[in-house]
Amino acid sequence: MGRLVIGLGHPDRGDDAAGVLVARRLTSVPSVARSDCSDLMDLWEGEEDVTVVDAIRSGRLPGTVVRFDAIADRLPTRSFASSHSFGLAEIVELARAVHRLPARLDIYGIEGARFEVGSELSPQVASAVSTVIDELERAGA
Repeated sequence: MGRLVIGLGHPDRGDDAAGVLVARRLTSVPSVARSDCSDLMDLWEGEEDVTVVDAIRSGRLPGTVVRFDAIADRLPTRSFASSHSFGLAEIVELARAVHRLPARLDIYGIEGARFEVGSELSPQVASAVSTVIDELERAGA
């Protein structure tokens, strides 16, 4: 049992790559990157402290970082930029219903602006990715 960071997103869809970039660039914390969240419950099985990083669309300014305690509160279902009909918020609630949440589950949402296939990461999201990496590295030390 331990700590795990899971980064979600599509590397070829601009700001949607935020979570994947965080996971790939972490050095002191175990991490995995996924393009969808279908296997999250299996990934965090046996882990006590899990952080998921994903792009969001909530109307905030691009690059805004929002942190959710998914054990204490439900995630806002309309914020996460899932390209699938069954997204992060739904997976978390399913895991809650079947008693498969880790002891601690933090979600970092990075507000994106560009989600089109082939678009580049916006400068604001690139900066937010670095900020989240720094925070997670400090917490993992």
